[in-house]
Amino acid sequence: MKIWVDADACPVVIKEILFRAAERTKVMLILVANQALWTPNSSYINTVQVSRGFDVADDEIVERIAAGDLVITSDIPLAAEVIEKGGYALSPRGELHTTENIRARLNMRDFLDTMRASGIDTGGPAAFSQRDRQAFANSLDQLLTKYASNKGDTST
Repeated sequence: MKIWVDADACPVVIKEILFRAAERTKVMLILVANQALWTPNSSYINTVQVSRGFDVADDEIVERIAAGDLVITSDIPLAAEVIEKGGYALSPRGELHTTENIRARLNMRDFLDTMRASGIDTGGPAAFSQRDRQAFANSLDQLLTKYASNKGDTST
């Protein structure tokens, strides 16, 4: 398993949790962004800088991931592509996107886009909170624990 981060919009506090998790679990962490990023010096943490442009980082992640990889993103279409390729998609707020819930989330995203296009103010996401941070840390820990327990199991 590798952890890929759609890093342009990822909150700093989430990146810090991921840095600690990569070191603790010795799982590769790759941050993909269209700008240079600071990361701690670690053999488990890398960055990939892509050119600026719409969905360039998303496309790079989809191209590079393998089944079983984890992608951290709040981008619903990217999450859908990750799931389609057999990966896991976790939002920075700790919401695990699955085959069971991704279609509804895509539909809601499209609905809100349609409303915004017609001039209706749909507001934005709530401010990132301590509860969001904790939910993310808990979800990440569950996924990494599951990965560690399945590491030696060749049937998965």
